[in-house]
Amino acid sequence: MPPKATGNKTKPRKKRRPNALLRPSPPRGARTRAQLTVERLRDLYPAATELVHESPFQLLIATILSAQTTDRSVNQVTPILFGRYPAALDLAGADPAEVEKIIKATGFFRTKTRRIIAASRTLVEQFGGEVPPRMEDLVKVPGIGRKTANVILGAGFGIPGFAVDTHVTRLSNRLGLVKTRVPEKIEAQVTRMVPSSEWTALSLRLILHGRRVCVARRPRCEECVLNDFCPSSCTRPKPNLQPLDHSKKPAATVPVKRTNICSRLFRWPSSRHGGPTSTTRRSSASPP
Repeated sequence: MPPKATGNKTKPRKKRRPNALLRPSPPRGARTRAQLTVERLRDLYPAATELVHESPFQLLIATILSAQTTDRSVNQVTPILFGRYPAALDLAGADPAEVEKIIKATGFFRTKTRRIIAASRTLVEQFGGEVPPRMEDLVKVPGIGRKTANVILGAGFGIPGFAVDTHVTRLSNRLGLVKTRVPEKIEAQVTRMVPSSEWTALSLRLILHGRRVCVARRPRCEECVLNDFCPSSCTRPKPNLQPLDHSKKPAATVPVKRTNICSRLFRWPSSRHGGPTSTTRRSSASPP
């Protein structure tokens, strides 16, 4: 009898979950550090944005204007802007030249003028002049991304949202909460470790802490209330104190002595080590 033909049976591939790439495992101890961060920052900063606004529409426009500038600069021009154009319908039909004069101090005023007018027109044409309280609708508005939409949902409507900007990206990595700089991945990982009721407050407080203490170039670790568990801190509390007791004041910190590697590598040897002195260098450089 001829042998039976056996075909190569291939096992069906497992379907990858759509969010599998956004959910890598967090660093060890990240959940504990996230909970401590929520508790410590809660006593220092309010859960509010520094952009002055009276409605979700004003917050939306102010958030677009805050790109590449400070909130203080935006707060200086928004009273004039909203005094002349109080609603989306008014700003949608505004003269771009007039708007540019008002918001010029915020920088990139021509691009921002086009964006806020286009956003106002979209609100009028698609949402009846009102800001929609849904992420799916907000990202359809020109100039509104996921970060801005989370700010509007949290600060404008009280809907939980975790906005990830440059400060949140920097602090979440320094604190060892995540090991990525992709905003969508940071949002997905942090929101799994923190209750939804703290999403908006934590994001806003991380932004304030990043502006005032944990700055980009020279973080003031000796003033930070998170330095006893932050993996990136250059200071550590004294061993005889208990910094985790929230009923007491933050523990005093001892700065870590830093050595200048460049000065050690390229320092000219002194005369006592057999190296030439300044007089020797001058004499050797002069012609015989």
